[in-house]
Amino acid sequence: MVRLHRSNAYSMKDVDVVVIGVPDESNSHAKRKGTSRAPEVLRIASNESEFFQRRGKLIPTCPMSGTLDRKRIFDAGNIPNKQKLRDMVTGITSRGKLPIMIGGDHSLTTETIQVVSNAIGKKLSLLYFDAHPDFVSSTRNYYGSVLTDSIQSLNFRKSMLIGTRAAEPEELENARKAGLMIVNPLEIVELGVKRVAQMIRTRTSGSKVYISVDLDCLDPAFAPGVSVPSPGGLSSIDLIYLLNKAIRAGNVVAIDIVELSPDYDINGATAMLAARIVSECIASI
Repeated sequence: MVRLHRSNAYSMKDVDVVVIGVPDESNSHAKRKGTSRAPEVLRIASNESEFFQRRGKLIPTCPMSGTLDRKRIFDAGNIPNKQKLRDMVTGITSRGKLPIMIGGDHSLTTETIQVVSNAIGKKLSLLYFDAHPDFVSSTRNYYGSVLTDSIQSLNFRKSMLIGTRAAEPEELENARKAGLMIVNPLEIVELGVKRVAQMIRTRTSGSKVYISVDLDCLDPAFAPGVSVPSPGGLSSIDLIYLLNKAIRAGNVVAIDIVELSPDYDINGATAMLAARIVSECIASI
């Protein structure tokens, strides 16, 4: 199995970040399949696009902001069994380390939100970057009901949906009732990305934050290889900027990146972008 070149530790002992692949799409209803291949494809993209090879040496590229120096990173490989995933994430977060999960479909977030909340002993603030709210309540236990299925573990009044633009009526009603803030791409253009970053920090202040990135939050021009693309999305640099500012606040306890669909990618653009997002998130810690 491919390992991230950025993985510079040999075990989970004394590390800062643990990267976990979750090659599962069993709870996806998407017509586009293949997210189970995403963890391996993302690792390959990272190793090929974020390193130069010269005179037999691998030379890493540097992040745009923050640093990867002195960051201890361990690639734990792929965890196909959800019970093993829950056990691993519990152990990581209870020790104050940061897990970064690479899906797979978005239902993995339902599993990990619950165990992170339990490990910390309180409800979480959620920053949910997604074209879709995933707040369906008429159907449960799939990738479109993540927020409904996680309701016991989340403080919605300290959470935000960002990049949302393809919501079902019942999802908007559920968000309204829960007091969940939605910032759509038009509002990001109107307010400016710096203002939205300030809103995120204000909204999540004093809370432990879980960040979930569905790559379809991005416009298909930047990320064509996703399960359920939706026009009118975020730009790649706006997403990275918002993640950078949210993570630098210092209260993020877990991150996941999901819904990369390699079979629909174009020249590996989405996979390379996802790899860059992982690196920039780690550098922002």
